Parts: sequence; structure tokens; C-alpha cells
Amino acid sequence: MEETRANSTGGAPATPYAQEAPDPRDGAGARGGAGDAAARHARAVRRPDRAGSPDRAGSPDKAGGAVAGRAARSPRSASGPGADLHLDDLDLRPGHGLRASLMDALREAVRTGRLVPGTRLPSSRALAADLSIARNTVAEAYAQLVAEGWLTARQGSGTRVARRTAPRRAHGRAPGPSAQGPSPLRGEGARFNLLPGSPTLANFPRAQWLAAARRALNAAPPEALGYGDPRGRPELRTALADYLARARGVDADPERIVICAGFVHGLRLIGTVLAGRGVRTVAVEPFGVPQYLALLTDAGLGTPALPADGRGSRTAALGELAELRPAGAVLLTPAHQFPTGTALSPERRAAVVDWARATGGLVLEDDYDGEFRYDRQPVGALQTLDPERVVYFGTTSKSLAPGLRVGWMVLPRAVAAEVVAAKGHSDWAPGVLDQLTLAEFITSGAYDRHVRAMRLRYRRRRDQLVAAVAERAPGIRVTGIAAGLHAVLELPPGTEESVTSAAAWQGLAVEGLRTFIHEGARDRPGIRDRAALVVGYATPPDSAWTGALDALCRVLP
Repeated sequence: MEETRANSTGGAPATPYAQEAPDPRDGAGARGGAGDAAARHARAVRRPDRAGSPDRAGSPDKAGGAVAGRAARSPRSASGPGADLHLDDLDLRPGHGLRASLMDALREAVRTGRLVPGTRLPSSRALAADLSIARNTVAEAYAQLVAEGWLTARQGSGTRVARRTAPRRAHGRAPGPSAQGPSPLRGEGARFNLLPGSPTLANFPRAQWLAAARRALNAAPPEALGYGDPRGRPELRTALADYLARARGVDADPERIVICAGFVHGLRLIGTVLAGRGVRTVAVEPFGVPQYLALLTDAGLGTPALPADGRGSRTAALGELAELRPAGAVLLTPAHQFPTGTALSPERRAAVVDWARATGGLVLEDDYDGEFRYDRQPVGALQTLDPERVVYFGTTSKSLAPGLRVGWMVLPRAVAAEVVAAKGHSDWAPGVLDQLTLAEFITSGAYDRHVRAMRLRYRRRRDQLVAAVAERAPGIRVTGIAAGLHAVLELPPGTEESVTSAAAWQGLAVEGLRTFIHEGARDRPGIRDRAALVVGYATPPDSAWTGALDALCRVLP
């Protein structure tokens, strides 16, 4: 039996809601109970009537032209019994582009947050029946929105709203970067994560790590499980000294190595020591991680930015520019600058060491991506030039996984005792078992084998990225690719914000270069008008890599 509910004033029938089966929770109220609200959101059981005439309550209003809204009752999903699907401004009159109208209405429902990520949509057959249009029209609209990243479709799971990096907005509010804020977890909720700074976590060597943990624990003396030396376990410090000397050319004495819980922890300790020595300024590169600058600022240290060009930071400016002369230290990523990817030239490496010797300053060397160089021999550590003037930082965050929280500092003798005192016995640090496991992992050769395997894997990823951009966006230049886990895609001036916004709506997590520009360098020539994407190609698992490349190329101008 057909049922169409009129509004309380006896006007035209209300917008129909098709329901696959009556909801027992509705009770009599589903069929009775008048009032404006009930009239606006009435439900009708859509079936052919007994005379064989189909229900046409969903046809266009002849007097009003376009139908203001349509709704369909979706199948039951994980979110509860079938939810109503309401689509605004859906024009289903013949000759008005049914597929385009349906796609526009679905996009708008996602943009405004009325369709939240994960919502399951009706099947193409059900929605076509509800709207009295051809099933192919709905299927083609769904397929196009899947290709654009608005929806996802999986066997056995149906068609759902894709998880996106852009947050929900209030109904009717225009999109814009001001509505976007940082996620508690970088890339959380994104369909594809191309944020820089993380390796492929799916390739962590679990079996080899577990075997090393068993061997290390079996061999560990009972006292190894005590509080121990604040510098860290001697097994790990000895293993690191041998590895760093062989692989990175570092002059490393186990007595001058301090184990820390990553680069941030080590930088905080050095910042505390520098401030305690009366240092007030640490010069930094014009591009870098904002959190590192904030950490130094919290320690009471100023962070003026060095000038830079294609050969890296102009370290000679430390003695030339007035605002840099008070610097008591300089923080650099000489092997592979983050995020631009440049390597510090040999003459500038020598210049910064000369400055440190002449002034008594310290060079803080973050050996970022030092183990992942592809097109020529790795650049040796700057620390080799003067171990007594350079503090060397390294971590497992790129070579293994950031979740291990294991890092190290190779310290000049003059500051080693101060750093150990700042660290103390109660400061947070990696657990003993992880330290012992990493020591065994290194000495057994498993670490070298893993790094070599990942170097080949990341090089293939890099080559695939460069090839895809050259084919599908030939006007985009790819730079900073000689080493590391990310590339810089140079964009036309003024397009960075629009490209990152488009990427967010594709479900693609990616960052623009301006995120990493020092506030004091934003208006400098060569930086002011530079637009680029910083693309981390190591992060996606193999199953998502092709899709991530496709999504990236779709948003490039």
C-alpha cells in the first residue's frame, strides 16, 4: 500500500523518504502523528500499488521546478539501522544532467559534514529505485566519486564516505585553510599519507628484531636490568661507536656517547647545557622543523636564520652578519637538509668548523637521512672535521622506526659531563631491553642488511615518483632527491595553498614547503615566492603506493 504524507496545511506532498523495511522502533508514530516536523521528514514505503502503478511521490514538483531535497533509506550498517540519506539541491528532471547533479549533491553532503567519513551509502540499485532513476546513473556517479577520492568501495563492505584529512565544517561554511588545524597524529584519517619524516613501518624487520631480542636477553647479566649508567648501556654505546666509525666516518668513543630517546630529547638536553653556559643564541637553517625551534626557544635561546642557496646554508655569515655574531652554536643538517634536500658544500662545512674553533662555539649536527643516499657515495659526517667542536646526533627513527624512541649523541669531551648531569638518572630514556636488542641487532649485521634493503626499496619509490610526475605533470620540477625519504615538488608561484587544499579533499596528507620556513626568512628573495610540496614517498605501504601516486598527480597543476 502506498502512503504519502501531506503537510499540516494540506499543501503539496512532503519530500519522500523511501524505507526498505519498517523500523520496529518507530511504532505507530511512523504512520500517524501530524505536524510540520513530521511532514517535513515523513517516511513512505515505496512499493508498486496493488493496481501496478508505481509510487511517483519522488517525481519533480511541477509547480516548483527543481526538487529541493531528496532522501533515501540506506541499508543497515555498523552505525545502526539504516540512516536517512538527504541530498540538497538534487535536480532529477529529464535533460538536467542526472549523474552530475547526483555527484554534486553527494560532494556537498561530504563537504558540509552531513555525510561523515565511514558512512555507508545505499547500494546503487537501492538508491536508483529510491530516486526513480537508472541504476547505471548511480553506479557511474559512485565510480567517479571513488576515483576522485570522495568515496571508497570494497568488496563486501559497500560504498562508504572516504576518510579525509580536512575536518568537518558547519553547514554552509566555505572551505578554507583557516578551518584546518594540525592533527594529533600526523596524517591520521588520511586515505594516503605522503607526509615526510617517516619510513615504511610495514617493513620493520620483526623476525630479526625478535631474534636479536632473545639473544640479547639470554646474554644479559643480571645487573643490566638495574638503573645503570645514565649514558646508556655500554653494549649499545660500543656497538654504535664501531658502526658510526665504519658507516658514517664519525670519531666515536663509547665514553662520549650518550643514549637518548630520539633527536628531540637530545636537543632538549643540549639546549639546557647551552643555556646553563650563558649561550643566548643558536643559529639555524632557514628551513626546518618548527618544533625544534620551539624547543630551543623554550630553553631561552634565540634562533636567527642563516641565509642559504643551492649549496646549503651560508655558514660564513656566522661571522659576517651582526644578528648572527652572538651565536654560541649552530644547528645544521649537512648531509641532507630538511626539507630542501641540499647537501652542505665542502667549503661551507670547513667554514662552520673554522667559526666554531675561532669563537669556541658548537656545531649541532643532525645527521638527517645520512644513511639513505642513492646517486653517489654518502656524504661523511661533519663531526669528522673536528670531534671537539661538533655534537653529532643520530636516531633509528628513519632507519628502523620512530616508535623505538632510540637516539644517540656523540659529544665533545668538554660538554660530555654536563650533558650526562643534565640527563641524570631519572630522565626518560629508552628501556634497557631495547638498548640491548639494538646492540645485538647492530653487531650481528642485521642492521646493515636492513639499511641496504631499505635503501634499494626507497630508491625504487623515488624513481617511480619522479617518473609519474614527469609523465602526468611535466611542468613540475622534482628536487632534493639525491638522498632521504622525501622529495620537493616545485610548484608555480602562488599555487601551494590551493594544491594542498585540493590534496586534502583527495584524502591525501601532504605538506607545503611554507610549513617549514623560518619566520625570519619568509620575506627573503628566493624564499618569499617559492611554492612547493614536500612529499614523503617512504610512508605508504605497498598496497597504497600506486593509489597515492595517482592522487598526488591529480592535484598537481
